[in-house]
Amino acid sequence: MRYMKLVAVALAGTSMVALPVAAMAQAASGEQSVPATGQEASEGEGQIVVLGSRIPRIQGEGPAPVTTITADDILRSGYQSVPDVLRAITQNGGETQSQQSFSGADFTPGAQQVDLRGLGPNHTLVLVNGRRIADFPLPFKGNGNFTDISNIPVGLIERVEILSGSASAIYGSDAISGVVNFQLKSKPDGTRIDYRYGATEQGGGSSQRLSLTTGWETGGFHGVVGVELLDQRPLWQYQRKLQDSTADDPTGAPLARRTFLRADEYLYYINPGKATCDRLSSLNRGTTYYAARPRRDTISGDGYFCGSNASVAYGTMLSKRQSASGFGTMGYTLSDHAELFLDFQASYSNLKLFRDVLSWSYVAPDGNEEGTFYNPNYLAPGDTDSGDQLDNWTRQFTPEEMGGFDVGMTRNRSFSYNVTPGVKGSFGGTWNYEFSLNHAEYSARISFPQVVISKANAFFLGPQVGVDPNSGYAQFNANPTRLYTPLTPAEYRSITADSIYRPKSWVNNVAATVNNTELFRLPGGPVGFAISAEVGNQGYDLKPDPLALTQYYVGLVDSDGKGTRQHWGAGGELRIPAFSFLELDAAARYDHYSFAGNGFGKFTYNLGAVVRPTKSLMLRSAYGTGFRAPDLNYVFRGPGNTHPSGTDYYLCRRDEPGVALPDCGYADQGIVSHRSGNRRLRPETSTSLNAGIVWQPSRRFDVSVDYFRVAMKNQVLDMNIDSILRDEADCRLGQTAAGSPVDGNSPTCLDAKARVQRYVGGALDGQLQGVFINPINVAKETTDGIDFAAHLRIPTAGIGTFALSASYTYVLNHTIRQYPGDPVIDKLTYDSGYDIPRDKGTASLSWDLGKFSTTLTGQRLGRLPNYDENAFIKESYLFNLSAQYNITDRFRLSGTINNLFDQNPIKDRTYGAYPYYDISWFDGAGRSFYVQLTYKMGGAKL
Repeated sequence: MRYMKLVAVALAGTSMVALPVAAMAQAASGEQSVPATGQEASEGEGQIVVLGSRIPRIQGEGPAPVTTITADDILRSGYQSVPDVLRAITQNGGETQSQQSFSGADFTPGAQQVDLRGLGPNHTLVLVNGRRIADFPLPFKGNGNFTDISNIPVGLIERVEILSGSASAIYGSDAISGVVNFQLKSKPDGTRIDYRYGATEQGGGSSQRLSLTTGWETGGFHGVVGVELLDQRPLWQYQRKLQDSTADDPTGAPLARRTFLRADEYLYYINPGKATCDRLSSLNRGTTYYAARPRRDTISGDGYFCGSNASVAYGTMLSKRQSASGFGTMGYTLSDHAELFLDFQASYSNLKLFRDVLSWSYVAPDGNEEGTFYNPNYLAPGDTDSGDQLDNWTRQFTPEEMGGFDVGMTRNRSFSYNVTPGVKGSFGGTWNYEFSLNHAEYSARISFPQVVISKANAFFLGPQVGVDPNSGYAQFNANPTRLYTPLTPAEYRSITADSIYRPKSWVNNVAATVNNTELFRLPGGPVGFAISAEVGNQGYDLKPDPLALTQYYVGLVDSDGKGTRQHWGAGGELRIPAFSFLELDAAARYDHYSFAGNGFGKFTYNLGAVVRPTKSLMLRSAYGTGFRAPDLNYVFRGPGNTHPSGTDYYLCRRDEPGVALPDCGYADQGIVSHRSGNRRLRPETSTSLNAGIVWQPSRRFDVSVDYFRVAMKNQVLDMNIDSILRDEADCRLGQTAAGSPVDGNSPTCLDAKARVQRYVGGALDGQLQGVFINPINVAKETTDGIDFAAHLRIPTAGIGTFALSASYTYVLNHTIRQYPGDPVIDKLTYDSGYDIPRDKGTASLSWDLGKFSTTLTGQRLGRLPNYDENAFIKESYLFNLSAQYNITDRFRLSGTINNLFDQNPIKDRTYGAYPYYDISWFDGAGRSFYVQLTYKMGGAKL
């Protein structure tokens, strides 16, 4: 009874205990990490370092769970890239920006991210070999900084470690929702060569990857180096029947894209005549025709133009990428107590993607993008009206005019590296130390094809001949024949240019750690202790095209931004094995940041406990506080405009209440987003709680269940345009689209109405013009749920060994409140404006029969909101099948079929926006095949 009381006291004392000070990997070490949940450290391994602590330990489990994915797991599960790996992690509850992401192509070409717990990618700390790397030098969706995981070489990874929850007491800023550490190969083990070839069943997107690693030990000198080469061919959206035309739109009759469009001052279409469109029929790869859209004529009939159904698919689903990555970890033993070391990793990437064809419409010298001009003399072909008129011309350019798709590619040549020299060793018998210098940098040259306003205006309209005194619009004697005449590739080049950005980001850090695995002994074992200190700085410089900051390119007035911040921090940890069945962990740290004449300090702490009432049962609990220093981009961003699209929900609901949103005349309009930074931002703060149980009755079976909760305050967000427009509509109409009442004088309503800019006077009076946004510290976001994991291994007497592994995350709640006094928004409802699943699961079944093994891996993604946000789409499943055969002890053949059942994205009957499915979670690549050959010289056998 006394024993059980001690257990109860320990659990009660840790029901608010924090992030595992002994459950994550040392930020400054590349040593062996904790095995996957439920596994034990193998005999003879000795002390290991686990993610989130600077104190080596023997047991592989601490107060909070750590998920570990090994290189063998990656091969067996069929994951072909780092984003593939992290997309399968059930704790990764936020979207992983796909290669066909439109916002990614516009803001961060080729970059991809991880988003633990769905709290935003800038709240997940990403490490390589336990050390920070530089952020991608352009901001995510034009907003916050984040770490690009697409450049990390998957073929050189030894393991990936994931811990979710606040970890600032170990790492300082950024580790609010969790930490992901990519440990590259670190132990000398002969020379290994891997060659992989991949292809898709329906064509396009083939790839080749070559990896080589080798190591040596010569006297006191030892090391491991590796290189990976990748050649990824593009996969075009038009190569998939699922999305090769607007005819794939599930919401109704296909609406052609408006390649050649002329409209009057009220944006009613001026008929070009069928003969005009017939003369253009060879364009857009022979798909241009005399097209119509409903309710676009002055008498509410069809409005006619020259368009194409197929041009919507002129984009890449998979980018073209050629990359080379290398890494090394080397050491030289000076004595029994000192060793010099050098870690480095570098990646070069040459990426090309095609977002969409360029377009032009008239932009006034003052930046007005209404597109209207006064045209007194000319009528459109086939037009029967007479007299003066206000004109609007819109022009999308075709592949034939461009001279091929390659001309319109966005190109990103990037180089990133991370180098860490240092010294480590021991003194006094039980004391260990490490001192290191770290520099990480990410630079790029990114070219965005653009249409030059002045050149395109002059080419299509001729010189301006004055201003119409009645309307106030600029006057051009513009011949409509010019609008409907194809350009030659030379003419196309004369009105376009590449806007060149040269962004750069960097991190410098000096760190020192001292630890002792046996400070003194207690009944449960030796007490561990560690202290650490670091000082450094971080900076970025967008270096945009200077012309992009002015009214020079159609649809682009960007913002500049550069800045630095200084930082220092110090902390300590204790691991206290009070009894054989009870271990307590504690950590505390103080960090100070200074930037833009401001500064702040932040104290964070972690507390944790592990109780083992029996040999096979472990109870764990952890509590921690976290923070994130204000994002550099949020702080230093200069004023500027972007030109996204937005739906005028207010006018759609007021003037066209019976029309589906995709068909509304005010849907998907080009608007101006006016953005600026905020140097008065304060740090975000968080608390994190986990409590769970691990049962391992034998080495062949284990199961764990853990409750998690992360609560953020003062979260920094750039205002979401779509949310502002939805809020404005609700506030002006007094109710949501679902009919719930809305207080028009609430803080959110007053703010939303002030941020939305509408035209005053003229033909567009009252219509949507732009939205003013900036980053702010919002009130609160909280998520909690359950993580489940299980492993089963069944050896047999003649038919090999079977293994089953499963993990599942179920989110109980995920809420956000933007301002104090606002209602709490449930982000898991279909009408919340957010797009995250409630649950995710991954399971694998393996069969190992000596030289041959095979694995079937399945992923489950829970239901998501549909496009109209009035219901959910059903859950989805994806399966991969892999097999490996050891031809000899040194030669292996591996094969993988990804998307085994050729599963298409879940159909959403309301999804009216191309490509007609949710690209945050799905793609249309279809079934793909990969073959890999592995050859090893020296070292352990395969």
